[in-house]
Amino acid sequence: MWSLYSNADNYDKMFTLIPVPSIDPELIYMGKTISEKILSDKSGSDARAGDIVISCVDLVFVQDTTGPLTIRQFKSGKKQTLATPSRTALFIDHASPSPNRQLSNDHIFIREFAAETGCLLFDAGCGVCHQIVAEKLARPGDVIVGADSHTVTAGALGAFATGMGSSDVAVAMSLGKTWFRVPETIRIEVTGKFSKGVGAKDLILYLIGLIGADGATYKALEFTGNTVDSMPMWQRLTISNMAIEAGAKVGLFPSDRITREYLKKQGREKEYAPVFADSDAVYERVIKIEANKLEPMVARPHTVDNTATARSLVDIKVDQVFIGTCTNGRLEDMAEAASLLKNKKIHAGVRLIVCPASRKIYTESINTGYLQTIVEAGGIILPPGCAGCLGLHQGALGDKEVCLSTANRNFKGRMGNPEGLIYLASTATAATSALTGRITDPREVL
Repeated sequence: MWSLYSNADNYDKMFTLIPVPSIDPELIYMGKTISEKILSDKSGSDARAGDIVISCVDLVFVQDTTGPLTIRQFKSGKKQTLATPSRTALFIDHASPSPNRQLSNDHIFIREFAAETGCLLFDAGCGVCHQIVAEKLARPGDVIVGADSHTVTAGALGAFATGMGSSDVAVAMSLGKTWFRVPETIRIEVTGKFSKGVGAKDLILYLIGLIGADGATYKALEFTGNTVDSMPMWQRLTISNMAIEAGAKVGLFPSDRITREYLKKQGREKEYAPVFADSDAVYERVIKIEANKLEPMVARPHTVDNTATARSLVDIKVDQVFIGTCTNGRLEDMAEAASLLKNKKIHAGVRLIVCPASRKIYTESINTGYLQTIVEAGGIILPPGCAGCLGLHQGALGDKEVCLSTANRNFKGRMGNPEGLIYLASTATAATSALTGRITDPREVL
């Protein structure tokens, strides 16, 4: 076993291995969590919770708000070549297309770096980085680092995927490796079936409300149980995406038949590999949730753990409803919104903004008629990307306006205005509320 000494003055020489006492030999025969298995494989060691490991990195990516700083940090080092250009990706998605001169110049800088280094570039219109990573790049058992906290989304495919600061990501781009403290794991065991109108977004909001915004800080959340066994990938992606909102380092699902089916649909079945925890793995804590007892949930301003049931918030009027983002911008979300809005009109005074998470989802939503249904109901369709989630453009709030959003964060100022009020909910709750003009439990219309 090894520990890490870092010299931040020169990241080309950042990793110096020094021996530390080995772990108890008896632990070698104990089962492992998903995190411990992946980091053992990628570090070539018997990684256990609490250990420091140096791990190979399989995919590194940045987006257009963090990318320029990361690239400048990379360029400041002596090593001017990427460790693996074919597994380094740049995304222009957070301000896509660019709303101003400064961001346009940042986009030029990113494009030029991609041309210089031969790395992957996903330009404006391709979609949100996390959705494209799931569709095209993430593989079960991978270690993935991104200069974006919602990199955790790829944990739905059984990848150890986590966000890091721009300087740390620059190191990974250069060296193809980084260091981790192996996280302790909290096992989330979900059993039973969701009631109609209840789904993955309600589950993760309930969990965050239960344990708090710091309840899983630098822990791995590992999801299991018979509900998870049959949970489709689009719902798994929603849950992994929001693991960071409880402070988690990663949000992991086993790689199983659902994963294989998803990869096959993306034309990547050969990249499938089974990833799962051992039956005798050691967990810091086990939380059991009965899916049939959950209700549609809402996170109130200005923290994600400030949760309540949708039916308890019927007096809250909404000015804007936003359906999309890396949390709930998938094809199934478009389908759910369209089914609730079909042959109806949104409430007068409500702006309904819908943004598919990728070009693939956008085109499929056109071909299936989902977007036409949404437009006919009064909705506004935005190009694939982050849109109003970050508040850079396309959906920024006015003073005291209330937005019910399917995004993952409702921090003060998140949608471009500290005087705006953001509530978070599922696609079903959001679409229903667009019709009524107030926060509405979708079971009222289902």
